[in-house]
Amino acid sequence: MNPKYSTDQAPVTKKSTILKTFSVENRKRKIWIGTYFILLAIFLIVYFALKVNTFNILGSYQPILQKLALAFFLAVAILLLSKLAESVIAKKSHTAAIRYNLLRFVKLLALLLIVLVFISVLFVNWYTAAVSLGLISLLLGFALQTPISSFIGWLYIVIRAPYLVGDRIQVGSFTGDVAEINYLDTTLLEFAGDYLTNDLPSGRLIRFPNSMILQSEVYNYSWKKFDFIWNEIPFHIAYESDLKFVEDTMRSVAKKVLGERMNEHIEDFKRIIQQSPIDELEIKEYPYICFHTNANTWLEASIIYLVEPKQAATKRSLLIRNIVAELLKMPDRVMFPKSNSR
Repeated sequence: MNPKYSTDQAPVTKKSTILKTFSVENRKRKIWIGTYFILLAIFLIVYFALKVNTFNILGSYQPILQKLALAFFLAVAILLLSKLAESVIAKKSHTAAIRYNLLRFVKLLALLLIVLVFISVLFVNWYTAAVSLGLISLLLGFALQTPISSFIGWLYIVIRAPYLVGDRIQVGSFTGDVAEINYLDTTLLEFAGDYLTNDLPSGRLIRFPNSMILQSEVYNYSWKKFDFIWNEIPFHIAYESDLKFVEDTMRSVAKKVLGERMNEHIEDFKRIIQQSPIDELEIKEYPYICFHTNANTWLEASIIYLVEPKQAATKRSLLIRNIVAELLKMPDRVMFPKSNSR
């Protein structure tokens, strides 16, 4: 890239940050695995001690405590297996979003198995337990309709993947980067919002129930097949300007600011369109410059270009600054609208 056109971008440290995060998570996971092994040994010792009547003073409570010891032993065993499964998932070469969803599934499955273990161990009469559980579920179903709908929404998110962790999305009036997808709600790091006119992070968190995606449209700016969006910037010039010079200058500056690799992304976009059932979609020369008339007696020279969603504001500022600077160098060929008032 020509050093004349600055990019104002800080050195990328995302990879090192991710590696540090994974290292910390692996250490925590190893500590938990060691703790679970110790708990397994403790509950196993307690179970056999109760079984051989070591604690005769407990009387009628001994069978209940024995069942509880067995239930906790099995619960810890499930938690240990879930941690081992998480370690395997973390070591595999999954993307961050897929790894996140798999870990969520493992935790949910472990929780369900633990509930089943306690029910099966503590309740001797399965029929009574099933009826009681059915009545409780019926009552909870009426009382917790919204959480249940949100849980179904979570299942929809995991299976259909309208968005993943790290994607930039818009759901209804909410816009942001997906930071977390829980069983009941999704957390966004908002961009734009009420206090900004651009797409920079606002510093606010947005949490909305997952049930919302079953009722509202979802816009995903981070489509995995093509993670770019089209953007447009209009420049106002006078009718007397040299339009060919304006077009060539805007295109030249845009290529230098955006980089030559954007041409490769255009070719990728063309291949995606060719493989789809969409017909007669014309892809213009990149970056594309078009002119429009304006009711206020000037022309609009618009530049249409590809940009990464999270870089849209930065690239827009760079393009405006550099294009205007180049056009101002030729005042005899490029004239801008001026007010007649003094």
